[in-house]
Amino acid sequence: MRKIQGAVAAICGTLMMAGSMQAMADSTDDIVNALIGKGVLTEEEGALLLKGRAGEKEAVEKEKASEVKMSLKDGIKWESGDKSTSIKLIGRLHADYRTFDHSETDSGTGGSAGADTFDVRRARLGFEGVFNNYYKFKVQTDMAATNKLDEAYLNIAWWKPVQFMFGQFKMPSMLEEMTSSNNIDFMERSMANASVAGKERGAMVHGEPLGGLTYALAVSSGEGQNNSENDVRVDDVDTLARVTANFAQMASLKNMVLHAGVNYSTGDLDQGSDIGYDGRTEARGVTFFNAGGIAAIADDTEIERDRLGLEAALAYGPFKLQSEWTKVGHEFDAAGTTATDDSLDIDTWYAQAVWNITGESWADMYKGGAWGGLKPKNNFNPNGTGWGAWQVGVRYSQFEADEAFGSIGNVGFAEADAWTLGLNFYPNANTRIMVNYVTTDFEQEDSAVAVNGRPVEDERAIITRVQWMF
Repeated sequence: MRKIQGAVAAICGTLMMAGSMQAMADSTDDIVNALIGKGVLTEEEGALLLKGRAGEKEAVEKEKASEVKMSLKDGIKWESGDKSTSIKLIGRLHADYRTFDHSETDSGTGGSAGADTFDVRRARLGFEGVFNNYYKFKVQTDMAATNKLDEAYLNIAWWKPVQFMFGQFKMPSMLEEMTSSNNIDFMERSMANASVAGKERGAMVHGEPLGGLTYALAVSSGEGQNNSENDVRVDDVDTLARVTANFAQMASLKNMVLHAGVNYSTGDLDQGSDIGYDGRTEARGVTFFNAGGIAAIADDTEIERDRLGLEAALAYGPFKLQSEWTKVGHEFDAAGTTATDDSLDIDTWYAQAVWNITGESWADMYKGGAWGGLKPKNNFNPNGTGWGAWQVGVRYSQFEADEAFGSIGNVGFAEADAWTLGLNFYPNANTRIMVNYVTTDFEQEDSAVAVNGRPVEDERAIITRVQWMF
């Protein structure tokens, strides 16, 4: 025992003398082994010391695993020492201003369409995290929409290629919709986005079985955000699917994205509600198309809806080209009523080009079949040592609806074409300032688009946004 005590004293003295060398891995074990090698300690005595040391290290590791560390990087995050469990505060604020070229007079009917205004487009707050490595959760509300629940889901990831999601979340849809509003290239998504599936209540199986290949298969209520099925006569779920491939990743082509995808959904609509596709300009001005009136049809009418989308994106370094096409078909079976069978088809598409002027690579922003956020190479510094990130882009989009609701209101043929020019400035990864110029031309067969009680043929708008997200 005296020999052991002497060895312990020697070890302590050595460690005290080492001072700054304490960071060396397992220094205590090394010293004990050295003393055994020099005969100061027998192997039995050394083993006794090392056993105690092992117990101490095990206790330290358990204590570290149970510790909760707080981080302020890109938001507020709490994480366990072993990184198996975490929770993060998330949010976004999109503060907009919109100004239009519509004439301002005291006569007419007035209304909000095309009015110059400030707006809080989104004000979301919530939290997301991971529990025991495999269970990802998210709950978020949008206070700009009267405290509307935005998302609430649990994702179970026992296997990366086969994951399960339950709750209210983004259904598998087009590339533009799957990309967060924080990261889309222009202030508003294109007119092609008006008729696709968004956030709904349901369940989904999804994953990435191979690098660059993703899939998702979901069932949902089909009733839109925060709505459950409310018509026992039409209680079938919507079925949705999406498959994407990044051929650049499959071919190990660095600094490049070659994205292709297809999405499809089918289901029935409630008979007591309208379709809800309001064709609104990309400047959030005039509504040039509204497909409503299904409630006027007799009770035994069936409304079937099928949606098909094709998506493609090519990015190399700081340059990106992207285009999508969607087709939504509705069939109305009015058997047994005085109404006639009818249909409505909506065709939309867009094409856009975006250039990261400051050189950020699009390949760094692509993950899991969607675009993520941009991180500037150099954050903006008022002292002139950093200029942040700058983007410029242009987009053309088209909306076309025909084959009138003969029995539902004679909507007729509607078409709109839009050009959007955009300039984005990222002072840092959490802040973005956007300016868009949007010009839209209307073509109406049966009725004119009206603003302030007067027909208009086009709309010109300048819209701006200051965005903060964490």
